[in-house]
Amino acid sequence: MLTEEAAKTALVMPFLQALGYDVFNPSEVIPEFTADVGTKKGEKVDYAICLGGKVAMLVECKPAGVALDLNHGNQLYRYFSVTEGRVAVLTNGVVYKFYSDIDQPNKMDDRPFFTFSLDEMRRSDPATLERFTKAAFDVDRIVEEAEKLKTQSLLREELRKEFAAPSEDFVRLMAGKVHQGKLTAAVKDRFQAHLVIAIADLVRDMVTERLTSALNVSSPPPVPTATASAAALDDAGDGQIITTEDEIAGYRIVQAICSRVVAPKRIAMRDQRSYCAVLLDDNNRKSVVRLYFNSRTTRYVATFVGRDEERSLITDLTDIYQLEPKILARLAELESS
Repeated sequence: MLTEEAAKTALVMPFLQALGYDVFNPSEVIPEFTADVGTKKGEKVDYAICLGGKVAMLVECKPAGVALDLNHGNQLYRYFSVTEGRVAVLTNGVVYKFYSDIDQPNKMDDRPFFTFSLDEMRRSDPATLERFTKAAFDVDRIVEEAEKLKTQSLLREELRKEFAAPSEDFVRLMAGKVHQGKLTAAVKDRFQAHLVIAIADLVRDMVTERLTSALNVSSPPPVPTATASAAALDDAGDGQIITTEDEIAGYRIVQAICSRVVAPKRIAMRDQRSYCAVLLDDNNRKSVVRLYFNSRTTRYVATFVGRDEERSLITDLTDIYQLEPKILARLAELESS
């Protein structure tokens, strides 16, 4: 995929399809979108995504191996000011940088408000990407959220830099909280070394706590049914409830997600004939999720809003992490009721 066309065909078009756009409908996904910009005549941007007959997003593509910056998106920058679209995407098929006009109306920002990478996908990315799908696209809501996303992205990058190599200002700030006396050059150097180690230890401890919560090895939940592998389901007699290893693993993942806001011991599991329920406070009126894992070919995880149940198909147990926003929203709903 060393050419722009290869990246577009193999990566960008499937990405747009995954967002729900019909890449074979030229009134919805316009390739080689052309508009005259000032003295520039006949310039093209790779794709214009149209909704309701109006340009919603502009997409400029580069080869997969190209590191992206605005020098590669001059057309994108110029087109942004002369079209109705308020979202622009610069991509090489692997990295997708989303821009808007947060800093100055009708002028594309120099920095993206959201960056998505296939190589380094974060657990929060699917929920953010959902806002750009055809079904959920709301430009006012996107622009409203863009400033928050941009600020969080910039803060995350600055924190990453500080954690790797603390600046003098950061060292002074932290040393001032724990050191009594004058901050000499020698003291500052010593604190800088201590700070790097302390940050690394903190991150490691937080990861360990999350994993421990997920496994909950010290206090496994009571499961009043037999435990078996999925293969054993075929041999189970009618009416017998068998809790599989996958159901227990799925429960652990949900428990790990919930542990961000409630004590892990409050998340309980009750297996039923057709599904495995994960409950808050072991109360069957407080369903957090339901695991439909009894089929040998398809598995679903059901989330709730009120009494409404929504089932999501999963292909791997780790897909449950993509449902974290819905699971945490459900917990907030149950806690407030």
